[in-house]
Amino acid sequence: MGGKEQRRRSVYWWIIRVFSLLFCFEHVSAQIRYSIQEGLKEEFTVGNLAKDLGLDVSTLKERRFRIVSGSKDSLFQVNQNNGVLSASSNIDREELCEDNVACLINLKIVVENPLEIHYVAVEITDINDNSPSFPEREQHFEMGEQTALGTRLQMHAARDPDTGMYSVRAYKLSRDDSFEIDFRKNDEDKIPFLVLKKPLDRESKKEHRLILTAVDGGNPPKSGSMNISITVLDTNDNRPIFSQATYSVTIQENTAIGTIVVKVNATDLDEGLNGDIEYALGKTLKRKVYDIFQLDKMTGEISVKGEVDFEDTEVFKLDVQATDKGQPPLAAESRVIIKIQDVNDNEPEIEVTSLLNLVPEDSKPGTVIALISVADKDSGPNGKITVSLSENVHFELKPSIQDNMYSLVTKALLDREVTSFYDITITASDLGHPPLSTSKVLKVQISDVNDNAPKFPQNPLELYIMENNAPGTSILSVSATDKDLNENAAITYNLVRGDGLQNDMSAFLNVNSDNGNIYALKSFDFETMKTFQFHVVATDSGTPPLSSNVTVNVYILDQNDNTPVILYPINNNGSVECVEEIPRNVNPGHLVSKVRAYDADIGYNGWLLFSIQEVTDHTLFGLDRYTGQVRTLRSFTETDEAQHKIIILIKDNGNTSLSATATVIVHVVEPKEAFAASNPKNTVTNEDETNVTFYLIITLGSVSSLFMISIIVLIVMQCSKPTDSSKYLQETNYDGTLCHSIQYRSGDKRYMLVGPRMSIGSTIVPGSNGNTLVVPDRRRRASVEVRSV
Repeated sequence: MGGKEQRRRSVYWWIIRVFSLLFCFEHVSAQIRYSIQEGLKEEFTVGNLAKDLGLDVSTLKERRFRIVSGSKDSLFQVNQNNGVLSASSNIDREELCEDNVACLINLKIVVENPLEIHYVAVEITDINDNSPSFPEREQHFEMGEQTALGTRLQMHAARDPDTGMYSVRAYKLSRDDSFEIDFRKNDEDKIPFLVLKKPLDRESKKEHRLILTAVDGGNPPKSGSMNISITVLDTNDNRPIFSQATYSVTIQENTAIGTIVVKVNATDLDEGLNGDIEYALGKTLKRKVYDIFQLDKMTGEISVKGEVDFEDTEVFKLDVQATDKGQPPLAAESRVIIKIQDVNDNEPEIEVTSLLNLVPEDSKPGTVIALISVADKDSGPNGKITVSLSENVHFELKPSIQDNMYSLVTKALLDREVTSFYDITITASDLGHPPLSTSKVLKVQISDVNDNAPKFPQNPLELYIMENNAPGTSILSVSATDKDLNENAAITYNLVRGDGLQNDMSAFLNVNSDNGNIYALKSFDFETMKTFQFHVVATDSGTPPLSSNVTVNVYILDQNDNTPVILYPINNNGSVECVEEIPRNVNPGHLVSKVRAYDADIGYNGWLLFSIQEVTDHTLFGLDRYTGQVRTLRSFTETDEAQHKIIILIKDNGNTSLSATATVIVHVVEPKEAFAASNPKNTVTNEDETNVTFYLIITLGSVSSLFMISIIVLIVMQCSKPTDSSKYLQETNYDGTLCHSIQYRSGDKRYMLVGPRMSIGSTIVPGSNGNTLVVPDRRRRASVEVRSV
């Protein structure tokens, strides 16, 4: 009979396992399952994970093939060289799973690049490595000789840590005519009872000694035994009777310590000591019962002693004995079933797997940042979880095919230059009342890519530089900025070399590639070139490199570096001297001669002023300081000498004036001599005039037509104060003012020169073709401001 029962239980056990496996495969089709026996030695091979998962063994180490999460993961290890899953320590099923029928260890296997997660279940099958044992080596009973037949005495139940067929399967009692062993009907715990089947006779036998043996279902079976002694006492013929055969109550978990759960009640019809009852907890298979509940032996109240946790145990079964104080004492038993009701006392747990802390800013939408799993130890609605993400337009959570598994992915393009760091808050809330929630902050750093070209703050740039600059000195520093980081923002500068055509000055420039300082390798001359253009390229060090360029427009400013050039008088031998003959009877104001000159500079640097440096008679001759005309101041007398020498000084108006001198020798002749020589002299004069005009045209051709425009504008804009009584002065002491502005063009730019107003209008020297400009004394000159217009 015992063998049939054992086989039936074995078949029932295998049916449960098959349905469990079918259920697992239905919900997790990708899960791998291994089965090993407990007690295997360390480093025992469980299975080849790489082969079963279809992974390339050569890439396991590179992809960080590993086991993650779980407190029981330390029992197993994976070899990254061959993908073999092995036990890292001796495995004791009873220590891991206690009384659970099925012992499954769930492992989470992760590989990266690309990120994959696999679930592996390892079933630990039981072996018969434990023998049944009783909590005590001996149990003693006392029974009155009048004890009724069929009286049942509860004995200690044996406990076997093994499960299934290897647990306690049967009890055997040593032979005794007065007693037999029996069990409570429909009792899955199989607690043995000693049943009196023959009346006791203390006179014939005072004490009965029995041996109770517990046997498991192993092959060969293992057993354990306990000694039982029964002392026969005199009559106490009524035993206690409980008000209920079974007490059932439901309490909530986390019930406060000291709370009364239930009160059992038994009565005894005897009187005196034979009717006084004491209560005691019977032996139970659950060891935690004594830590959680306590029984008042006098009142029968069962109260909470320790922490009640639904997640640990859902139902407690207590056996309560009521014993009177008669001799011998009589006892009765009753069962108390305490059901634990779940409350929402566990917050959801968030587990993050393979978080990418550094995300490239060029990641496409849908890039997986992390794998997130959530769990709640509560049951029912208290254990159902909803997951939400902090309001963030760049990331979102996507549910996985596995329950309570999510992927954190990007949902928009990232830009490190706008936001370089994200704090992503993930909140998991259960559906309990009130709901409990847990939050976890993921810190994600956005890494830089080279997606920004260097940028100049201004384009084009304008550079004004004085001519005659020293070669090799810095004339300009350009600077570009790059929003990227590190080498992506490291900028080098280079000049764009031209094609060697006109105005290509790039060959005479050099740039410091590190700081953008630009150096001129030659000295510039305003009279040769007034403006030019070049380009600078800024390139970052990213891959691929990005660049941008800036155009620099250079405007060369004039300096007073040209000495006035005398056009007349000038002889064939190159001397600046002329001889003029005038009749003695000329009237005051007679034009004796006119000095013509020009200056290649512009503005004040090119404005000329004439003055008499040396003359034989100051009363005879006067010089117009602006036109260079020499005229008589009075009529000649008989006492005046016939020859006079006039040295005329021509100087410009620069800060440091440059000058030249011309000599005019005047011969005073009688009127007859002058008339006789008039025709030949006029011929010579005409020839000289022709030569002078020829030279003047050549000279004027070399002067920029823009300079002509500036002089014309000056004449139009000038305004003068009333003139003095005489415009012919020997000394340069005129105190008039000049208010004027001159516009001229240099390259693509126009400039305006602003100076003081002259009292006498600027005069174009006759015969100079409009190239000679005379100005007032520099002592009355105001500063000249150059404006770009």
